[in-house]
Amino acid sequence: MSRTHTIDVIAGDGIGRAVMPAALRCVDALADRFGFAVTWREHDWGSDRYRSTGAMMPVNGLEQLADGDAILLGAIGSPDVPDDVTLWGLLIPIRRAFQQYVNLRPVRSLTGVPGPLSDTGGIDLAIVRENVEGEYSEIGGRLYRGLPDEAAVQETVFTRRGVSRVARYAAQLSAERRGDLTSATKSNGIIHTMPFWDEVVAEIVEEVNAADPRTTVHLRKVLVDALAADLVLRPRNYDVLVASNLLGDILSDLASAVVGGIGLAPSANLNPEREYPSMFEPVHGSAPDIAGHGVANPTGQIWAASMMLDHLGEEPASATLLSALEDAIASGTRTRDLRAQASADDFTAAVLERLDVSMQEVSNA
Repeated sequence: MSRTHTIDVIAGDGIGRAVMPAALRCVDALADRFGFAVTWREHDWGSDRYRSTGAMMPVNGLEQLADGDAILLGAIGSPDVPDDVTLWGLLIPIRRAFQQYVNLRPVRSLTGVPGPLSDTGGIDLAIVRENVEGEYSEIGGRLYRGLPDEAAVQETVFTRRGVSRVARYAAQLSAERRGDLTSATKSNGIIHTMPFWDEVVAEIVEEVNAADPRTTVHLRKVLVDALAADLVLRPRNYDVLVASNLLGDILSDLASAVVGGIGLAPSANLNPEREYPSMFEPVHGSAPDIAGHGVANPTGQIWAASMMLDHLGEEPASATLLSALEDAIASGTRTRDLRAQASADDFTAAVLERLDVSMQEVSNA
């Protein structure tokens, strides 16, 4: 066995602790059959640690992660800890320190998953969200706290480098798919940053097309309010979307809801150059209201693990895991959020059973 991957595991809060074991069991089941090994490094970082120490992770937390191959994250958040504390104390520092400037969120129809639309079949798109700048900057502040004229200022920051690199990733991904790239904008109302975004995205798409005569990426820019409506009405018209940090955050949750809910959705925080570890996580939150009841849906976490394996170069294992996940759902083994009664353990067992069958077929081929 020549390939060993060191993976840092942060189960986090709430249902993160319930769904993470499911993903680890699936990856471990695949490792021997596909010729790789995994060293899991588990970290008890999250809201419990904040309550006891005043910090979501240790002072040297980033150093502990830096020499790993990837990070698998569960869910972060607790009702008694402010959201800005949990987010800026753990998730955002990791994204920024490791230049995970692409947030990739696949959105696909899954057989057997009920959605809010009358027909959700055939939806297959990817949302590429700029992940380290834009609207989620640290620049700003509060003035005159507690006074009648109290004010808050928050600055949006787009850099040419930041927009260029995420646009290039999206354009190249589009070229590998259907060649249809949609850029979310609001340049009719936001007069400085969004026209700049539009200009840079268009320049990069031209460069990508010019670099390879076989590549034709068709770019269209769509105002985000119209785009949100059209994603509900005509989701099959979209292939790859590229958006700023805030717009991508909103659109990806909306698109996930169209195909059945954010409990199903995975995401990857990528450093495409692989200079730093990338991080993989489900989109859902910590759902404290159902934590500890055994009813959480592990789909997003397992799918995130599949994306992690693909990023690590274990493409056959990744494809096998995703296929087993889809088959388990299609068979009718679904959790409460999908209008069924399977527990998290039931669902995990169904995926593992299908993995075993798939791997036996590979061995016998």
